[in-house]
Formats: sequence, structure tokens, C-alpha cells
Amino acid sequence: MQVFKKMVATVCALAFTTLGASAEDFTSPEILIIGDSQISFGSGPAFLEFFSDIKDHCHPNARQKKHLERLGEMRVGVIGVRSSSIDSWTARSGRAKDTICKVDPKWNVNAGAYGFVNKTGNKYVQIGKGREYQFCAAKTSPLEEMLRDGYYDPKLILMSFLGNSAKRWANNPEAAVRDVERLQAQLPPDLPCIFMTTAPAYKKKIVDLRLRAQKNLMDAFKVTGLRCTFVPGATPETVAANQGNKHYFRLNKSGMVKDPYHPNEAAAKNFFALEMDQICSAIFDQIEPTREQS
Repeated sequence: MQVFKKMVATVCALAFTTLGASAEDFTSPEILIIGDSQISFGSGPAFLEFFSDIKDHCHPNARQKKHLERLGEMRVGVIGVRSSSIDSWTARSGRAKDTICKVDPKWNVNAGAYGFVNKTGNKYVQIGKGREYQFCAAKTSPLEEMLRDGYYDPKLILMSFLGNSAKRWANNPEAAVRDVERLQAQLPPDLPCIFMTTAPAYKKKIVDLRLRAQKNLMDAFKVTGLRCTFVPGATPETVAANQGNKHYFRLNKSGMVKDPYHPNEAAAKNFFALEMDQICSAIFDQIEPTREQS
């Protein structure tokens, strides 16, 4: 009996220790990037590098320099979730939310995470597992759960989506407006935010669809008055760099492109070089005192 009591006491002590560890205060990244599978398969390291060394990439005027130095000292977290988009992150139930919260049945992971939110050495994670990824609760959206009081509290958020809603937005401008309205309702009103559409794909047919989607989404931002700065990822320069360039995509053994949707890390570095001025302008637009007072 004494042995049994000691075993129970030991188990209880271990359980208490485990609960205590899981209840440790969460420290939020101050710069947060969320997006889709382009982050997992190519652009994650480029996002992390750009925002970790932001002072070396952006060239501020005297007024902007102080704000940029402050950003350059901030913790950066990057999270990209498989086939996700605005509707996935803002849905409070259903199939769209499942994209974020349902465990992948084949791989048991559904996201790639980099920087301050992942120090394991393995970029692949499952949303809902681990204290850094508790975005799933009944009757709230992943975005609402992420930004709840006491959890993620970024000073700047960048969202990067396009492909997984390309057909929806390209063929239905009203759907783009509805998605942006829901995003607008769930973002804290004082959170500086940037929305950047993802890099162009390999095939012209895919690129053309996404260009239409991007235009309708940009128009939706204007219609709704969403204050996030919009950065188009598909530009004449980025399309020229990616479309038809097999060296910027994963190849099979015969040298043919096997994944026309996800540019590789080399493409991501070039994409950021081409987009640098636009991204820096968006950052300054969001962090300057005139924006903070408006």
C-alpha cells in the first residue's frame, strides 16, 4: 500500500510539473508573419532573414530611422499553414477552420514555423500542438485565438496569402470583399499591419488567375477601408523572374518542374530583392507617427 501511495504521489508530482511547464508565460514575437504553404516550402527563411536584419534592407530618412532601429531589435516569428488563406484564419468553424486546426492525417504536421516561435531545429509543426501554436478553440477563429489577451501581442503583423483563394477572389469580387471585411473585424484596430500577396507561380495559366485575384483583393481593401498596407507580390518584375523559370522551382529527377505553385528558397531571395522597396515603404507607412496618431 505504501508503495502504491508513493507511486501515486510521484505521478501527481510529475503531472503538476508538466502542467506548470505548459502554463509558463508565453513571450510573443513582436514582428509576426503568417501565411500559407509558400512559407513552408520556400519563403519562410527569406521572411525571417529580411525582418531580422531589417535595418540592413530598408533605407530610412532621418524621421524613420528611429522607428526602424526599434523594429530591428524585435523578435521575429514566421508561421505558414498549408492550404490556408484569409477565410481559414478568420473562420470560427467548418472546413475553412479545419485547414488550420485539423491534424494532417498523413504527416501529422500542417505548418512551417521559423524564428522566435520555433527553436526546435525542425521547421514542421502542427497547429494546436505546443504552446506557440494554440490557435484553435471552439467558436473563435484561429486569428482571434492567436491575438487574444495574454498571448500573441505583435507590434507589426504581415499576412501573405493568395493562391489558395485565387479562384474564389478572381471569379467573385464580392467574396474578396467579404473576406477582407471579416479580417478587418478581427484585427485589433491599433495593430500595424501589412498584407502582401504571394510570389508568382511557374505556369502562365496560374499566374493569370492570380493576377485577377490580386486585383479584386486590392479593390476589396479599398472598398472596405482596411488600413493594412497592401503590397502586390505579383508585379511585372516578379512575374518575369518566376514564370517559366524552372530554376526557381523544385524539379523531379528528369529535370522537369514538379511543383509549379511553390517557388524555392532561391526564388524567395530574389523575390524579396525585387519587392524590397515596396515592403520597406509599407513598413514605414505603418510605423510612422502620422499613422499611429490617425
